[in-house]
Amino acid sequence: MRRKRIAYVAATAALAVACFALAGCSSDARNDSAVGTSGETATKEERSLAESPAPAADRAATEGEASPASEEPMAPPYGKPSRPAPPPNGQDDMYFDHAGTNPFVATEDDPLSTFAIDVDTGSYTVVRNYVAGGSLPPEDAVRVEEFVNYFEPDYAPPKDQAFAVHVDGGPSPFGEGYELLRIGLKGREVADEDRKPANLTFVIDVSGSMDRDNKLGLVKQSLRLLVDSLKSSDQIAIVAYGSDARIVLDPVSLEDKRDIEDAIDALASSGSTNAEEGLRLAYEVAERQYSRDAVNRVILLSDGVANVGETSAEGILETIDEYANTKRITLTTVGFGMGNYNDALMEQLADQGDGVYAYVDSFTEARRLFVENVAGTLETIARDAKIQVEFDPEAVDRYRLLGYENRDIRDEDFRDDETDAGEVGAGHTVTALYEVKLKSPEARKAIGTARVRYVDEKTNRTEEWTVPLRTEGELSEDLKFLAAVAEYAEILRGSYWAKESSIEAVLDLAERAAEDEREQQFVTMVKDTAALRR
Repeated sequence: MRRKRIAYVAATAALAVACFALAGCSSDARNDSAVGTSGETATKEERSLAESPAPAADRAATEGEASPASEEPMAPPYGKPSRPAPPPNGQDDMYFDHAGTNPFVATEDDPLSTFAIDVDTGSYTVVRNYVAGGSLPPEDAVRVEEFVNYFEPDYAPPKDQAFAVHVDGGPSPFGEGYELLRIGLKGREVADEDRKPANLTFVIDVSGSMDRDNKLGLVKQSLRLLVDSLKSSDQIAIVAYGSDARIVLDPVSLEDKRDIEDAIDALASSGSTNAEEGLRLAYEVAERQYSRDAVNRVILLSDGVANVGETSAEGILETIDEYANTKRITLTTVGFGMGNYNDALMEQLADQGDGVYAYVDSFTEARRLFVENVAGTLETIARDAKIQVEFDPEAVDRYRLLGYENRDIRDEDFRDDETDAGEVGAGHTVTALYEVKLKSPEARKAIGTARVRYVDEKTNRTEEWTVPLRTEGELSEDLKFLAAVAEYAEILRGSYWAKESSIEAVLDLAERAAEDEREQQFVTMVKDTAALRR
């Protein structure tokens, strides 16, 4: 399983705070360094688990000088607990889980960066819903990689393997003297007529908290869209849960479409929320209709709240672990609503269930997920996918991965195929961004290598690919746009590394780089955010 973050040494945090009070703030957080009074460097484990800011006790290094490994890059805050956050328009509790913020890592200290691939997008649409409702989101709602991966660059698809890997980069628009490096993956595309038959078990939250148009009402609309997108060879079952769970529709083929639609229309909300019982029954039904030659997936549609039966994340996760890891029945979680919403649980369930987490804030988003991206939503092309980047200490002084904090994998587990990692659907794109400080401009042509490792769902064989890393003299237009998206997320989550950035600078770059309708909608979102921050 993925490594969990723990608290950093309290003495280090206390020293860091004291140093901050004495040293004041530098003009660019990305160029700060932090060392202890002895000059010793914290280990990578300690850095990534720090709870408190660790600003510089010694700021003698200048912009043009390469920092030695002993001058530890500053570590931002970590370890904030999961907690309710104020939702828009005075609604009920919202629950998010703070995953921390990656620090800069001195390459001489550790040249390896290893993490699980993630194609979740729920964080972006949750935040979009906040802004559309006239409220700024809580910092804990923001996961940078889910903002970046909401957008789909035009990466060329692979010819034979599961992925094509693309690498580019150039001078960062938000960190003077830094490069922005992109590692992009494009999954194998599968035409709808060529995808496997799908055996789907919907598990639908019909508790009293779902009795809103933006919850159960939107769930019903979403289900109708998906049913219209499925093939006659697909099969559907429906489980509903409130105070207890029940089978609403035994497995039927899409040839019985009227029965499916009638079952959807009859859904009504009442009672408490027994999510554990609902998931347990859904997996039992999914096992009954299991087929080796089909996609076998449970799809949870809920606000993530559980108040009857097993209510802890740990207990509910244990319910699905066996099915995901031994029976290859995967779990997709789709969130709805803004009152009494548990983002943390929905994201963790998808992670444990070897699936994807999405959030539907509108009919348009439901159409994107269940119609336009139906093959990617349903069919997995690669599982346990992970990336390991190895930077060249001769070329790179320091680096920082933007996002993926809760996808961290120990470097030594990269080739351990028992290590749980990420799942990728047909046609999905994945983007990872790094901020990189080079030792000289001439170094940008060869700064390291990236390895991608995964199990090909088609062949059930483990594949590994290696590509060289480089940056260029200028960013491409689509990378400029993703740079704006990432910096926007960094600002919203209160990242130490974005303390000198501004929404206005993000807006300026986004307006110049945006091209399609989805990117223009992001520009509008940034404008609304700027107005809310005044």
